[in-house]
Amino acid sequence: MTATLNTADFTLDNYVRLFLENKFAQALLTSVIVVVIACVLNIVVCSMAAFAFEKNPFPGSEAVFWIYIATMMVPGQVTLIPLYGIIRDLGLLNTHLALALPVVNAFGVFLIRQFMKGIPNDLLDAARIDGATDFRIFLRIVIPLVRPVIVALAVFTFLSTWNDFLWPLVSITDAGMETVTLAAANLQGRFTTDYGLVMAGATVTFLVPLTLYVLLQRQFVEGIVSSGVKG
Repeated sequence: MTATLNTADFTLDNYVRLFLENKFAQALLTSVIVVVIACVLNIVVCSMAAFAFEKNPFPGSEAVFWIYIATMMVPGQVTLIPLYGIIRDLGLLNTHLALALPVVNAFGVFLIRQFMKGIPNDLLDAARIDGATDFRIFLRIVIPLVRPVIVALAVFTFLSTWNDFLWPLVSITDAGMETVTLAAANLQGRFTTDYGLVMAGATVTFLVPLTLYVLLQRQFVEGIVSSGVKG
């Protein structure tokens, strides 16, 4: 027997229910705001730290850098409770900033620093001779040259923040602050599951990072390859 595909079986009812009955649009908006904050914070902090470590070394900077890098070996689950305590004491629970802050880590500093190794120091020295300050050199010379690796870091940050489930689960108690991962998980009932609705939520959650990667694929690959071979 030959199976036939009946196009009449296709329907968008689950997607309509997803946004009208389950407030998935609010979760999408929350996640978008969080990833934008996380990307901006991670790029600004990591690029400035990488510039300081690589182009403006200070006494003991190399030891500090490797101690900082060593924090990457600590699993996130180990620091979950202390991190929750810090965020609670700062009064940031149930806020976008609380979801974005933990994303800033040593990986971004390492990635950008590896790329910066390929920038000639003579170029920066020439700018200093012309009277440029370190901040001006950083903005006008270094940032344009490391743009590919910044795009790569932005993609990494977006994906890790967008797909994060454990930290939002711990730090968010307000239903109005749910991210897409929490909203998608809540589509599954305790006793019964509407698989059509669950699959619709999973599809929408997946399409956003896929679209970003497709749009930034060339810059992402260029940044990863360059950061791995420079220096």
